[in-house]
Amino acid sequence: MISSDRIFGIFFIFQTCIGFMGNSLLFTLYMYTFLILPHKKKPVDVILAHLTLANALTLIFRGVPNIMSSFGIKLEMSDTGCKIVLYIQRVTRSISLCTTALQSTFRAVTITPSNHKWAWLKKKISTFIQPSLLFFWTINMAIYSVIILKTVARRNTTEGGIGYYTASCKSSAYDLQTSSIFLSTVFIRDLFFLSLMTCNSIYMVNILFRHHRKAQHIRSTIQSSQSSPENKATHVILILVSCFVFFYWTNTFFTVYLVYLAKKNYQLEKFSNFFSSCYPTICSFFLIKNENRISGIRAMKTRIRIFSS
Repeated sequence: MISSDRIFGIFFIFQTCIGFMGNSLLFTLYMYTFLILPHKKKPVDVILAHLTLANALTLIFRGVPNIMSSFGIKLEMSDTGCKIVLYIQRVTRSISLCTTALQSTFRAVTITPSNHKWAWLKKKISTFIQPSLLFFWTINMAIYSVIILKTVARRNTTEGGIGYYTASCKSSAYDLQTSSIFLSTVFIRDLFFLSLMTCNSIYMVNILFRHHRKAQHIRSTIQSSQSSPENKATHVILILVSCFVFFYWTNTFFTVYLVYLAKKNYQLEKFSNFFSSCYPTICSFFLIKNENRISGIRAMKTRIRIFSS
């Protein structure tokens, strides 16, 4: 009979490999577009490049240690190795939050009607993207710098207590003042970006509803074909935002519960880690499905096969 650890390991393998390949494919596409085909570059590509990079790093640095521990492979890590792994896990997870919020904001501004009072942002939104992304990386790297001070390798696998524990590493509890500042900062950041995503989603749903109601009175084939790609992209972002909010809050609940659990439950920890990596994997599928340039590459390959046969 297969143990629960091995079952988790098999799930982690599928999740990590599929998600990493999907995000790597997208990141390679965006880099290829930036460097080789700059005339086909879209403003949102910069956001998606950072999102897919963060997702790929999250899957690797969270998935590989869990795969090894699930199959009983002892991962000997130094204090420095533990600091790097946990630091990258936290930073990339937060970058995923910030870039998803930025993506939803960009789409909300893009579909704003021309006669709306915020329509002037359409021409300027692209200039805010790169400074925003630089700010996201800087602020999140600064927030989680405290992890570097408190994270060390585990010498005794049976030790417990308040703090964050993995199979090879532990992050000790902070003192009251540091803990209060850290948790308040993270809470304010999460609340702001999740609220921003929620407001953007409500706004986009409202725009789509009004567009659908207007389309019921206008039966023009040309207008419906023009609005189709835009509506499709908006629907994808609404799905991604919904998935992110669901997985983010669920993982946050598990993380807080595990930190303050006196007796560590490693099965629950693995479930939490698997759950937190679901969004990076699902995200790549929806982005690939909505990426017309990938469809164009497939169509080109099909034509080549037809002509060569």
